[in-house]
Amino acid sequence: MGGESKAIVGSVIVSIGTITAAIGSTPSKYLKSSVRDDLTLIGNVLQATGNGIDAEADGTILRAVGKEITASGNVTVFAGVIFDIRKEASYKLFIAGNLLQALGLGVNVGEAVELAPFPGQSENIVGGLTQIIGNTMQAIGWSEALDSIKKNENKQKKFGYFYDDQLESSNDQSELLVATGSWIQAVGSVISVIGAIKEESATY
Repeated sequence: MGGESKAIVGSVIVSIGTITAAIGSTPSKYLKSSVRDDLTLIGNVLQATGNGIDAEADGTILRAVGKEITASGNVTVFAGVIFDIRKEASYKLFIAGNLLQALGLGVNVGEAVELAPFPGQSENIVGGLTQIIGNTMQAIGWSEALDSIKKNENKQKKFGYFYDDQLESSNDQSELLVATGSWIQAVGSVISVIGAIKEESATY
């Protein structure tokens, strides 16, 4: 698989992962909390895998570093979902994971801005910025959920992470921020796929 192909394949996998995770983060009476947890888990695994593949595509070292940082953020969120730890610890991992993703995307956006104009550049920049906004909103949402838990710390603590727990312990605003941020990130990832396709098409 050539470098350009890796960029497209990686971007597509990331996009599928962000959409999957966004579905999992969205409150729904049709999906059980366990199903939503699984979607969040699968989504972040796909994002980490896609970013890892994309990091091997042709480009600068800075580009690869940005992708690896973003992938580490996905792994951090993954850890918060899968490990049997207190909700406070899970939420902290979600916050850290989303901020790491935003940082990695920021590195890539900065690198793209510094390059000479190329096909798909604007889509890469806009897509990256959109995803940064989405990740930041999710981090803020989880921060508010964490604050809500601290305010009710006298209540019996539970282990593990479930979306039902968030509904019990956080306000509607934090849940809305997380869900909205997830979908904004998903939109940004789709824009980035378009940029990757344009970039490769120009090489033929």
